[in-house]
Amino acid sequence: MSRRRIAIVTGSRADYGHLVPVMRGVAAAPNLALLVVVCGQHLEPRFGDTWRAVESDGFAIAAKISYELGSDSAADIARAVGRGVTGVATALAELRPDIVVVLGDRYEILAAATASLMLGIPLAHIHGGELTEGVLDDSIRHAVTKMSALHFVAAEPYAARVRQLGEPPSRVHVVGTPGLDHLAGLGDVSRAEVARDIGLALDGRFFLVTFHPETLAVDRGRVAAEAMTAALSRFDADVLITGVNSDAGNAAIARVLTDFVAGSPARRKIATSLGQTRYLRALKMAEAVIGNSSSGMIEAPALKVPTVNIGDRQKGRLRAASVIDCLPRPADIEAAILKALSAEFRAAAKASPPPYGGTGAASRIVDVLKTADLAQLSRKPFHDIIGH
Repeated sequence: MSRRRIAIVTGSRADYGHLVPVMRGVAAAPNLALLVVVCGQHLEPRFGDTWRAVESDGFAIAAKISYELGSDSAADIARAVGRGVTGVATALAELRPDIVVVLGDRYEILAAATASLMLGIPLAHIHGGELTEGVLDDSIRHAVTKMSALHFVAAEPYAARVRQLGEPPSRVHVVGTPGLDHLAGLGDVSRAEVARDIGLALDGRFFLVTFHPETLAVDRGRVAAEAMTAALSRFDADVLITGVNSDAGNAAIARVLTDFVAGSPARRKIATSLGQTRYLRALKMAEAVIGNSSSGMIEAPALKVPTVNIGDRQKGRLRAASVIDCLPRPADIEAAILKALSAEFRAAAKASPPPYGGTGAASRIVDVLKTADLAQLSRKPFHDIIGH
């Protein structure tokens, strides 16, 4: 009996970290064959050439597709999507997978989903049904949902939203988030080990910072980043900043963060790409996660670390009690950080249940990929909630 061929497409470190447990599960299943397709931001030197991390994790790359990212303008990114559709379509036509798996809501994934749809290959989508009202990704995510035949969602409210979009309930699976599967193998690690790993002393307060553009308000990104760094400058703390993604407006934010680090290079550092394990170990040691990344909504609450969430980029996502939302103004951000450092709030954060559950999502996804009826997936009825 031939093995079912599963193509998993990854476009950046943002989706790759969540996909690794699924990729390992597919690779280990005797009746499945893993085809890894790497594209988009992974292949850009200025974003760390993160395709190398895929190989170093032991995965054979079946295809690499450069989107030839130019500047960070909306026009250049739109053109990159077009090149991505062409490149992914060529790769998938050659690889001939039975199912294509994508995660999330970035433009790299929109291109991959479009190619899969046009080739008539069933698409499975992870992390659909969510809301991020401050970014273009919100529209991309819902568009990919409508292209997909299988849905792996992180929580029941998201499943309800996917069904609201007309997706058949039998094809919507509440699995949790596979990114949390990394926590099972994180193990005990000392602060001294993390300090050596990331190149900071960590002998006092330590903040982990990630800040990306709000793609529906690109012009405000620089101002918001300046507000954040102004607030951070008021604290005696080591600060590790993860690299800005390739969304429109990234260059201006990157310049602000680079200038901030230059002001105190012994205590501040930018890491273009940490990898999931190093990132989670650093997160575990942090007094707070600060910025506007989804990791503040998902991984930080699972590790009981307070989150200071700035602006609207994550507006609409499920929130734990450990998340503090604030406006992108220095005084507001400073106040939110002080709250996150308070003993009372830290105790509440430790007692707060994570909204995305725990580990095991990847195995649930792989079980469905093993048994899904391919013939049925080739056609998708519209589930009309009117009258139901």
